Amino acid sequence: MKTAAVLVLLLTINFGFAQKNFKKSDVEKFQKKINAEFADAKTSPLMTEDLKTFKALDFYPINKTFFVNAVFEKAKNEKVFEMKTTGTRTPQYIKYGTVTFKINGASYHLNVYRNIELSKTPEYKNHLFLPFSDLTCGKESYIGGRYIDLEIPKGNTIAIDFNQAYNPYCAYSYKYSCPIVPLENDLKVAIKAGVKTFH
Repeated sequence: MKTAAVLVLLLTINFGFAQKNFKKSDVEKFQKKINAEFADAKTSPLMTEDLKTFKALDFYPINKTFFVNAVFEKAKNEKVFEMKTTGTRTPQYIKYGTVTFKINGASYHLNVYRNIELSKTPEYKNHLFLPFSDLTCGKESYIGGRYIDLEIPKGNTIAIDFNQAYNPYCAYSYKYSCPIVPLENDLKVAIKAGVKTFH
């Protein structure tokens, strides 16, 4: 009996605290924040004519299915590379790791990246960039794919909430230069969560 109790304790220590639970309030906070940013002329990426009529972005209904606790594997011996963008800018990134997760029983994996320049600032030193495309792209969601912001995890699991997926700024204006989603981050599943296409 003692051995079983110790095993349960070890499992709780190793895995229990790394698992995060889905919170609808977190998604609502994200939606409120991004809508406020877009409505404010100082922070909005919208064109002047779109800003005049802007009320709110179009989101998929909040769906717990698209919140996952992924297995995180840190990359080894990766080289810094220039990520292609929609403009002439070529920011430097490094592949930081791979996340593996399940949606409706099927397994998927994506690469997560770190922006070299951003990682030098205190605010973004733990920031990870997750760009992805999926089967909704060009239909219900932006043709160029979407992004999710993450933080470097302390352990080997990382919570990913696709309900907080957002469009690159170039989805709203030609003035912006945005990272293009790498081909290896194209998911063969419809991620019906997060921000939908504009217009």
